[in-house]
Amino acid sequence: MADAEQIECRHCDPRFVRRSFTPAAVATIICGFGLGLVMRRFIVAALSAALSLAFASAATRAQAEIRVEVSRVSQTMDVIVDGEHAYTWRVSTGRSGWATPPGTFHPQFMAARWFSRVFNNAPMPHSIFYSGPFAIHGTVDVARLGRPASHGCIRLAPANAAVLFELVQKQGMRNTTIVVQ
Repeated sequence: MADAEQIECRHCDPRFVRRSFTPAAVATIICGFGLGLVMRRFIVAALSAALSLAFASAATRAQAEIRVEVSRVSQTMDVIVDGEHAYTWRVSTGRSGWATPPGTFHPQFMAARWFSRVFNNAPMPHSIFYSGPFAIHGTVDVARLGRPASHGCIRLAPANAAVLFELVQKQGMRNTTIVVQ
């Protein structure tokens, strides 16, 4: 059997080494320590798997941009994901004397179960708070959707609120913009 120095390894040849690793590092990892052929193949497979996972996890970390557009005039909400229209839902914004503030916002806090501390513990399921006490949330008063009815919040049908909540939770509050016009 030949000495370790006499064995040529294609992994040590700079032509076969990935540019992100120095040839010396790869030679040490793969050919060093007097490892046998089976162990060298195992190490190469493990390194390949680790690199694949590193690059795959970076790709899966990419998140969608969500834009929620609320029209106080038409009492509708459009949800746009990565520039593609995903949903249009009827909403209720603030009634007379309780205006929903216009502007561009980002979610500040989310709660799957919330109850109003101001209005008799009214249920506010799937709340997405975007400006102080103002939130997008589900309502049991679905008959009033499509016209102003709230104390300033943006009300949605409970199922729609759940869909929006899950979408924002999955993609991240940082990636969500709420525009109230």
